[in-house]
This record gives sequence, structure tokens and C-alpha cells, in this order.
Amino acid sequence: MTDIPVPAPAPQPAAAPVAPGQPAPPAMQLTGLVKRFGDKLAVDQLSLTVPVGSFYGLVGPNGAGKTTTLSMATGLLRPDAGQSLIHGVDMWQEPLKAKALVGNLSDGVKLFDRLTGEQLVTYNGLLFGLDRDEVAQRVSDLLALLDLEQAAGTLVVDYSAGMTKKIALACALVHAPRLLVLDEPFESVDPVSAANIRDILTGYVQNGGTVIVSSHVMDLVQRMCDHVAVVANGRVLVAGTVDEVRGASTLEDRFVELVGGRTHAEGPEWLRRS
Repeated sequence: MTDIPVPAPAPQPAAAPVAPGQPAPPAMQLTGLVKRFGDKLAVDQLSLTVPVGSFYGLVGPNGAGKTTTLSMATGLLRPDAGQSLIHGVDMWQEPLKAKALVGNLSDGVKLFDRLTGEQLVTYNGLLFGLDRDEVAQRVSDLLALLDLEQAAGTLVVDYSAGMTKKIALACALVHAPRLLVLDEPFESVDPVSAANIRDILTGYVQNGGTVIVSSHVMDLVQRMCDHVAVVANGRVLVAGTVDEVRGASTLEDRFVELVGGRTHAEGPEWLRRS
């Protein structure tokens, strides 16, 4: 990995003011989130607290409501009920202020892929009100950090799936947010790039930021995160530190125990060779 410094979380914009003697609010506080799509209840009164400075994993089976929850938490999808606070700022009462505190990599959200990689990250930095010279320096740093310098002038539509993930991460980091919310950031990313991204995120947390990452890879979450929440059927089944949640077993075994659905059959006769 290159020795270019990881962008530290910006001291501004300001979070909600804290009264003297009172603890600072969590990085994210979700309370009673609800979302329906027709007759389907995708998220069911979900509540979650993410401490400042944590590396928080959100895990669950397909269709558990993870992406819907993170979309509501970060202002991409309006909830039917409930509240999302980012460092004490209400996402739906003060959306501009709250969104400025968040860097978001959302699974499935379309990028402006007719821009080059350099143009796309620059555009995102300017959207957050950064000075053009400062944006240029940050874009240069991020492209080097993510090994995208040679692809800087290539249209994003021509990027591989892994390169697209990395340029989306650069877009999320360019304004040095206080909170990073990353939905499946390692999907389709090669092992070397994944290791570099893990180093970047670890450095970001060590410099005072908070990371929330959703993933299906239990071993990765167990090694990378210090907190984890298991989500199924739109609800949080358990949440806490990784050690608290996994207990005496591995995180994967604990996950399967909580979620269920594991079968022990050998499969049909025609799949077994004598």
C-alpha cells in the first residue's frame, strides 16, 4: 500500500451541540425505523446505536433489510416511521447538515459513469463545497491511495466492478466525513485491493472516524470490526462488541445459530458418487 496519508475525518461541519457535562451523541442512532414495500415489511421497528470511533459490522442474510436500513439512515430512502441521527443531527429534519457528516457507498446506487474517475471524485468534492485547489489535491491523494492513478482519465462506465467500488469509496472519502457507511464495499474487489481498503478504513478509524460496513463475509467482519449487529427480517437480533455477539464460537457459527436455515442433508442421490 502507498504511504499517502489516509484522509482524517474533517472537524467540520459541526455535529449537534453538546451541553457541558453531557456525553457526545453516538455516531449514528437509529430509532424505530420502519419501511414497507407494498405488503412486504422490509424494516420492522429497527433500532441501533453506533458508538463514535467504532468499526461496526452489519451482517444478515439476503433480504434481511440491511441495505434498506442503511439507505434510510443516510438519507437515500425516506422511512415510513422512525428517526436517524448522525452525530446528533436528524437526517430528515436537517438533511444537508446530516449528509455532510457522512461518506456513503451504497450498494446498487448508480454513479455518474460518463465522467472519468478523476472527474467523478472532483465533482463529489465540489458538491460538498470544498475549494477547487483542495479538491484537486485530495483527488490526487485518493487516486494514488486506491491504485487508480492510471485509470484517472478513463470513463467510469469502462471500469471493472472492483475499480468501480474503489472509485465510489474515493467519492465517499473526498470530503473527509466523520462517518463512513459502506454497503458491501468488498464485493467484486480483488484480494490486494481489499487488503488496501481494509488498511485505509483501519487508519480512518484510528484517526477518529467511525465506519459502518455491511458484509456477507463473516470472517472479514470478525477480523476487521470491533462491533457487530446481526439483522434478520428487518430487525436487529443481537448487537454489541464482536466478542459479546460471538461468545465462545465463531461469528459465522453464531450468525447461523441466530438466523437459522442451515441444512445438514447430503443432497440428492444423484449428486453422491460411490
